Amino acid sequence: MGLHGVMKIRMLLAVCCLWSTGHAEQVEKAFEGKVEVAVGYRYLLGLPEGYEADMGKRWPLIVFLHGAGERGEDLNLLKKHGPPKLIEAGKDLGAIVASPQVPEGEIWDPHAVKALTDELVATLRVDVGRIYLTGISMGGFGTWETVFSYPDTYAAIVPICGGTGVRWLLAERVKDLPAWIFHGGKDTVVPPENSEKIHAALKKIGGQAKLTIYPEAKHDSWTVAYDDPELWDWLMKQRRAVD
Repeated sequence: MGLHGVMKIRMLLAVCCLWSTGHAEQVEKAFEGKVEVAVGYRYLLGLPEGYEADMGKRWPLIVFLHGAGERGEDLNLLKKHGPPKLIEAGKDLGAIVASPQVPEGEIWDPHAVKALTDELVATLRVDVGRIYLTGISMGGFGTWETVFSYPDTYAAIVPICGGTGVRWLLAERVKDLPAWIFHGGKDTVVPPENSEKIHAALKKIGGQAKLTIYPEAKHDSWTVAYDDPELWDWLMKQRRAVD
């Protein structure tokens, strides 16, 4: 038999060996790692009336997450909406209010929001059982994102015209977190189905979330929500058990 014939036989044997195994072998592996990332925000800080007068009192903390239109380096942009707008108009919310700003081209980082919250607790007289998180539009998404990552930090949340994306699958994580969700029924920027999806998931497992849909409101459902005294009364009554 010539060399050419021997090569053919070897090739046939190799093919037969592959067929006999059925498929390529896969083995189990595992990976563990650690990621450290520097975070930081510039922010507006509003202190309640009487904060300096009573040095022994601890106060509720409200962290407000703005929408995409207020990103940048100008903190005055934050005064257009939400708690910063109310404070600028002279309203005292009876709480410490921190309003961080996302740089242009970025979105809310839940780890940075948590780090800011921890910094405020460490440097101000905060009642750690009454820390609240609220946000509008992009900030509504950021509110959900943060509490899914840190479900035991906040006593209650108020996400407005936001959503959770696929994280509604993790609804069990925040089942016991009081949440009042707001959305405009005619919102075409962030359709109300985004809020309805997570609300339904939470109600299905006995969650505490409640949902208000303003039938005629478009994307701006936050103005009417934040102007409602009932919202603030409800929020300030929420407390988280602290060891």
